[in-house]
Formats: sequence, structure tokens, C-alpha cells
Amino acid sequence: MTTPLEGIRVLDLATIYAGPFAAMLLGDYGADVVKVEHPRGDPMRGHGHAKDGVGLWWKLVSRNKRTVTLDLNKDEGQRMLLAMAAKSDVIIENFRPGVLERWNLGYEELRAVNPRLVLLRTTGFGQFGPYASRPAFGTLAEAMSGFAHITGQPDGPPTLPPFGLADGIAGLAGALAVMLALYHRDARGGEGQVIDLAIVEPILMVLGAQSIIYDQLGLVLQRMGNRSGNNAPRNTYKTRDGRWVAISTSADTIAQRTMRLVGHPEVIDEPWFKTGTQRAQHAEELDAMVGAWIAQRDLDDVIRTFDEAGAAIAPIYDIVQILSDPQFKALETFIELEDEDLGRLKMQNLAFRMEETPGAVRFAGRRLGQDNAEVYCELLDLDQGRLEQLKTAGVI
Repeated sequence: MTTPLEGIRVLDLATIYAGPFAAMLLGDYGADVVKVEHPRGDPMRGHGHAKDGVGLWWKLVSRNKRTVTLDLNKDEGQRMLLAMAAKSDVIIENFRPGVLERWNLGYEELRAVNPRLVLLRTTGFGQFGPYASRPAFGTLAEAMSGFAHITGQPDGPPTLPPFGLADGIAGLAGALAVMLALYHRDARGGEGQVIDLAIVEPILMVLGAQSIIYDQLGLVLQRMGNRSGNNAPRNTYKTRDGRWVAISTSADTIAQRTMRLVGHPEVIDEPWFKTGTQRAQHAEELDAMVGAWIAQRDLDDVIRTFDEAGAAIAPIYDIVQILSDPQFKALETFIELEDEDLGRLKMQNLAFRMEETPGAVRFAGRRLGQDNAEVYCELLDLDQGRLEQLKTAGVI
């Protein structure tokens, strides 16, 4: 079977984390992704946990990418990048607005050598506007999007996620945007184009109807802990054996089953029980009923009883429990790879399964400049002697 993106070449110039994540997703489904790093190495190599000096985040985010080194501050490096762009379909970058132009690599120069090229420009706040030139990371997007404002306990501080949430969402959006641009180019007879991806905007999209609620009702949503303003009971609850479960009752029928199960069918006939929003106004009362029932039982008994009743519940897992869960094993959500640096390692499999054109994780993130000879010979027809000259000159 062929992969869906076979024949598509992507130059990944971006660093932590949204741009490289978008490139990883494209590589997972068959694109030839060439990771272009400064000769001193991408900052992602030193990001987060490491083993024996090898970055573990790098192994995940740079999987399925060939690695080359190139100094874009040097004239020769810029010329080499233009030559590679002429033979590529997509470039992904996350420099501040104006940096590519300063290197003579703006879209006008890129389009001159390849009018079919798609350029994904990833920044914190977009290519224009008063904040365009600000340095920005996903943390700032999580703050300014309103995510932190509505996350946490009502009497606690605004809370940031302990991982790159805004970056990850932007990476997913970036991969989708690239696919839309390629579809326009290849299926509609169009040409290449620039995609302006501001990390702050995709997370705003997934935060839902906050702006409409404020516009129409004048309401500013506040922190609610693990509760929801849309339904109840919805919270985390502690079992007798010290484990935690999460319950959601977004469907009215699920709410009814839950309250019958925990021994309080009488509340179902209350007028306020008819809709999720009305139930949410009685969250304290419903949580007390559900929480008391769960606190008297061990986790396995709680999960089994809820499953038998057709009510929605899930245990709150750590990574050890995730890796041992039979559903994840059945889906092959995690795979094991043989890696040249770390030996056998385990990581997430593909984000979704495609029946006719499946993707694959072929290898984890590679060593600095490992594919210089292969890529530069293939794309630029350079021989080993010329590569040595470029290395001595600090270009690669």
C-alpha cells in the first residue's frame, strides 16, 4: 500500500514545537521530511528529559525526518536552501516575521524558484499586528487565549498545562492547513501559497463559544475546577482504594442512568434535571450524591458497575496505567522501535488509522547532520569533497 503523502517533500526549518509537530504529522503519513538545523543543533535536542545525553522529546517530534545541517545566516547556506526549495513542496518555519526576508528567503524569492511551494509560517501572534515581532511560546498563547483563565479551581490561580498544549493544537492545525493548500494546488490546479499560522488562534478555536457567550449574554466564563457549566454531574471522584475516576453526563440519558445507579432516582423528576445547563446549577448537590457512592467502592467495582449500567466513566491514568490498558494495546496506540542511540524505545503510534493509505513510524529522531551526504547528494548533486568544504566553512 502507498502512503497518502508519498512524493511530497517537506523542509522543516522550525524549532520548538508547533512547526516541527506539524512536520512530524506529515512525515507520519509518508511525506519525505528533511529537518534543516543550524550546525550547532536544534534546541529541541536539549528540550526536556534525556537519557545518556540523548533528548527524548527529539526522538518523538523528529521521527520520520532526515536530518541535515545548514547555516542560513551564510550566503552559501541561503543559496543551498533556495536550491532545495526548488525541489520541495512545503517549507515550515517559525522565525520572527522578517527573518526569512532578511536572509533573502522570503516568499517572493521562494516562489521565483518554485511557484508551487507551500510556505507554512508559524509564529506566536501572526505575521502582522502590534504583537507580530514579539517572542512567543505556547505558554503565552495559553495565557492570552483565555485557557489559563478558565482552568483551575475557583479559588485558585489561573492554571497553565504542564505540556505544549497550544503548540500541539497549532501543529495539528498547521498540518491541516498544509493539506488544504496542497489540495488546492494539486486537485484544483492552483499554485503554492503562504499560510499564516498564529499559535494563539487554534487554541482559541477549541476553547469553544466563549466569545459568543460574552457577545450575546455579557458573561465572562470563570474557573470551575473539574466541573462544567454545560452539564452535571461532571467531575473527578475518589474511590475507596485511593484511585480517581472522571464522569461526564453530556447526554441527558447518561445523567439519568448515573443517578439511578448511585441510588438517587428521585432527582430525575426534578424540573431542573431536564437539561445539562440546569443540572450544572445543582452541581454541588449532584456531586455529593455521586461522590458518596463512589467513595464506598473500589475502582474496579465502580468501573464495572458503571459499564453495566451504560453510564460514562473512565479511570484517571498515569503513563504506567496507560501503557498497560487493554484498549490501547488492542489499538496499538503505542509502538516499539529499534533506535540507534537508545536501543528499544516506545512512543505513540500514528494519530489515526487509514485503511487504504496507512502511514507508519519508520524511525525516531536522528543524529545531528546524519543525512547531510544523502540529502545534499540527492537534491543538490554535491559530492563528498564539496561537503567537506562546506563543513569546514561552517555552512553545514
